[in-house]
Amino acid sequence: MLLEKMKEYGTENVHFVYDKASGLQAIVAIHNTALGPATGGTRFIDYKSEEEALFDVLRLSRGMTYKNACSGVMRGGAKGVIIGDPAKLKSEALFLAYGRFVNSLGGQFTTGEDMNISEKDVETMGRETKHIAGIGGKGRGGDPSPYTSRGVFRGMQAGAEAKFGSKSLAGKTVAVQGVGKVGYGLCKWLHEDGAKLIVADMNGASAERARADFGAHVVPEGEIMFVDCDVFSPNAGGAVINETVAGKLKCALVAGGANNVLVNNNAGDALNKKGILYVPDYVINAGGVISVDLEIRRIHTEELANQKMDGIYDTVKTILEFAKSEKLPTHLAADIYAERIVDEARAKKQGG
Repeated sequence: MLLEKMKEYGTENVHFVYDKASGLQAIVAIHNTALGPATGGTRFIDYKSEEEALFDVLRLSRGMTYKNACSGVMRGGAKGVIIGDPAKLKSEALFLAYGRFVNSLGGQFTTGEDMNISEKDVETMGRETKHIAGIGGKGRGGDPSPYTSRGVFRGMQAGAEAKFGSKSLAGKTVAVQGVGKVGYGLCKWLHEDGAKLIVADMNGASAERARADFGAHVVPEGEIMFVDCDVFSPNAGGAVINETVAGKLKCALVAGGANNVLVNNNAGDALNKKGILYVPDYVINAGGVISVDLEIRRIHTEELANQKMDGIYDTVKTILEFAKSEKLPTHLAADIYAERIVDEARAKKQGG
């Protein structure tokens, strides 16, 4: 079964990790190293089953390969998931054990923050391995979330220009699902641009913060996808749009910072059929990995990072124009665009 899943996603390696002393249970998937050693964040989630965790890590690692390829980051794609309730299982011993595992891969996997993993957690991993990113210090970027927020905003502007004829979001209603680090930062950019905000978050305090700071209208988390709006922006968990949801959306544009927004390609086809423009998630949310890449190369400065984030506008525009010229739904066009880059890199590697 595992090998069949690896074939389905084109995954090179899957590592199952267990440490009895700390209770660490994790899966790391290295999807592709044609562009170079792999990088990708690690998330800590109380998955319902190992199968659910495996599904998540396989999809996420492939998304990282595509994300790096489209954003010009010469690194392969990978992802790590730690299985369990972070509120109960987080410990220094667990992150040290995970750091030792990362170190055992000899640089083939560099990781950092993702859902329920903090900068402090990454620093703890860093006591056992140098193959981490997303911490502060000279030449380092620290928490990549603000860069992701800026990149999502720039990508949304490119989507708005393609759909509405202007990159300005002024006067547009944007429904933001999830106002954590990335979503809150995005709301700040949208508020400054004059957008009207509707927000929802499983954490009521986060939603109230957006209401207080940006005048956002708060709705229950279960309603946010179906409100009348110009833009629906998913910035929480993935797999939120299936064919049924696509049919109920009341927006013209989908653009957000969440990974794996579409449950499958059928969901993307449904959006396309309905005339809703989808900005591929791994193209628009590449800000974090771009910041991490600069950090790994020890050339990170705020000025350079922000310049790279603003370049996401051009990348999204290129992908959308490619989709239009090839008469393809945007989710398929992005995959093809990324796969061509990876295939070219693989051919050069084999030829050299």
